[in-house]
Amino acid sequence: MAIGVEVADRDRVRVLTLNRPEVHNAFDDTLIAELTAALDDAGRDPAVRAVMLTGAGMSFSAGADLNWMRRMAAAGEEENRADALRLAQLMRTLQFCPKPTLARVNGAAYGGGVGLVACCDIAIGADTARFGLTEVKLGLVPAAISPYVIAAIGLRQARRLFLTGELFDAPTALGLGLLHWMVAAEALDEAVQVVLAQLAKAGPLAQSEAKRLALRMAGATEEAAGRIDAENAALIARLRVSAEGQEGLAAFLAKRAPAWAADA
Repeated sequence: MAIGVEVADRDRVRVLTLNRPEVHNAFDDTLIAELTAALDDAGRDPAVRAVMLTGAGMSFSAGADLNWMRRMAAAGEEENRADALRLAQLMRTLQFCPKPTLARVNGAAYGGGVGLVACCDIAIGADTARFGLTEVKLGLVPAAISPYVIAAIGLRQARRLFLTGELFDAPTALGLGLLHWMVAAEALDEAVQVVLAQLAKAGPLAQSEAKRLALRMAGATEEAAGRIDAENAALIARLRVSAEGQEGLAAFLAKRAPAWAADA
């Protein structure tokens, strides 16, 4: 069994469950590698008609794992760049998966968790879910996920959320377009099944081409995404090793306010 990602098939749907409930399904290098491989495998498997992504326990994904962040805070710029590229590859693999993808947002989604939601074709969330792009509070930016979040909610809203780092609730996520549907937590599985049934009625080749068409018409290609990822990984690495990034990460890990916010 996978350490970070549970893989199951249900009626030709590949269900990928982020399986670290004890840390709210936070990302580390192992989970990133496992999820990237699982998405790549699902995209290549002719028996898979759709991919559903969800989280075990009460959360969808709380973003970066504390121990992973601690290691990256102590790493050099080149190691941080390589690390950021792996996260970017995960998002790119999900974005361009040839199968329909559905996010079952069962709980909180922060940072990279928001990125996963934005990369999915369809997102259905529980009304109790909460969201946040809080990187600026650490002296960082949501660079790896930025192309997908901006595409999902628009530049104007993304600028606000990137700058404030504020948390927002499921009704707000619905209004922004991050979620397509919001339902009561107890109705989440029923809503997901309705959409999966709709997807099952369409031709698989037509769905794959329809997805490629939509992305191409929006100017989104894997080649362009790869170039953007390289630029954004360099940005993340530079900020992580900067004085501000080091102070933000140290403050977060020590559960104190960073120097710039101490008097706020």
